[in-house]
Amino acid sequence: MNEHQPDAGSQAADVAAGVAEEQGLLFTDDVSPLPSDLGYRGPTACNAAGITYRQLDYWARTGLIEPSVRGAKGSGSQRLYSFRDILILKVIKRLLDAGISLQQIRTAVTHLRERGTDDLTQVTLMSDGASVYYCTSNDEVIDLLQGGQGVFGIAIGGVWREIEGTLAQLPSEHAAQETTESGETLAGDELAARRAARNAG
Repeated sequence: MNEHQPDAGSQAADVAAGVAEEQGLLFTDDVSPLPSDLGYRGPTACNAAGITYRQLDYWARTGLIEPSVRGAKGSGSQRLYSFRDILILKVIKRLLDAGISLQQIRTAVTHLRERGTDDLTQVTLMSDGASVYYCTSNDEVIDLLQGGQGVFGIAIGGVWREIEGTLAQLPSEHAAQETTESGETLAGDELAARRAARNAG
């Protein structure tokens, strides 16, 4: 056998690596740190993730993805979603669009929640349309593509940068800033109670 002739296995790996690179599925480290105290209202989260408010509401009620900055506390309060929540919402949307079942997506989301925030950018989700695979290295992505299991993939670092760009142009709130549906800012329960008592007489 000629030494200089590449074998079929390495050629297939090169092709798989080329496909992964074209689709942006390989890992890069150029993501900004996560803003921790900022939250985004439901309509903003929907806009950034590309989903409907009905989907957002249903997923919150069924526990698929709940707002981690502030949950709804009765009528008039606003749910606030973190950057990470919106990242996962967008991943859910992509998996749904690819025909993955909600049951598989629930499993994938559970695994994503268990990973540290910084670690999320080092995950590429691959799927063959039935199962979801977690790849944490370029070699794993290439092996899946080479083996035919990876019909499509989602590089979470890429989704991160996409959402970062979208959210930069959308309104956010600090976690401590409570607002009503009409947009009034509540400066904390004690002050709100005093104001209500003063207005009452």
